[in-house]
Amino acid sequence: MFQRYLQFLLLIIPLTWPLSVAAEDEKTVSLELVLLADATGSIDDAEILFQREGYAKSLVTQEVISAITNSIYGQIALTYVEWGDAGSQDVVVDWQIIDGPESARQFAEDLLAAPRRARGFNAIGSALLFGKSLIENNNIWGFRKVIDISADSANNWDGLPIETARDIVVGADITINGLAVLCRYCSGRPIDYDLELAFQNQIIGGNGAFVITADSATTFTDAVRRKLILEIADNPDVKKPPLL
Repeated sequence: MFQRYLQFLLLIIPLTWPLSVAAEDEKTVSLELVLLADATGSIDDAEILFQREGYAKSLVTQEVISAITNSIYGQIALTYVEWGDAGSQDVVVDWQIIDGPESARQFAEDLLAAPRRARGFNAIGSALLFGKSLIENNNIWGFRKVIDISADSANNWDGLPIETARDIVVGADITINGLAVLCRYCSGRPIDYDLELAFQNQIIGGNGAFVITADSATTFTDAVRRKLILEIADNPDVKKPPLL
C-alpha cells in the first residue's frame, strides 16, 4: 500500500512542482509599464539620444521615485522599446523592477548605453501589439498595465491598422497613453496637423487614457516626467496636467 502511494506521489510531483515554483517566482508590482519610443525614419540618432535622455533624467527625479515608492506595492516593472516598421521593434531595456533610486539609476544607465536598432516607416499598430505581448509574456503580475507610446506623427504606413491594434490592446485591459512630440530636432517646428487630436481619436484608449504633448527640447523632459508620475500614481482625484 505504501509503495503504491509513493508511486502516486512520484507521478504528480513533476506536474505540480513547476507550477508552484512559477507562482513563487512571479513578481507583484503596482504597474507594468511599456515605454514605446518612436525610432522611425523621421527620428535621427541625435533625437534617439534626446528621447532616451528625457526618460533617463525623468526616471531618477525625486518626484517619480516618490510616486513609485508610494504606489500600492511600492514598485513598478518597466521596459523601454524603440519601434519602427512592422518588423522592427527593439527592446532597448528589458523588464526591470524599479523600487527606489538605485534601481531607477540602473535602468537609466542601461537605457543610455544601448545602441539603436529600430528603424523604418511608421507601424504604430504593430508597436502596440508588441507592447501587449511583452506584458502578457513576462513573469510579472501588475495591479495595472499601461503602454505609453511616443510619436511625432499618427500616420501608419506599415503593419496592422492603429484602430484595430488599439481595440485589441484595450480589450486585454491594457491602457494606452500617448506622448505627442510636436518638435523636429527639438526646434519647436510643429507638425502640420493636430497631432494631439489624432492621438486622442486613433491611438489612446482604456481606463483613464490621456495624451501629453511636447513642442520643444525644454518641454519634452518635463512632459515625460509628469506623464510618468500620472501613470505611476494613477490617482483619479489628481487633475491631469495641462497640455504643454
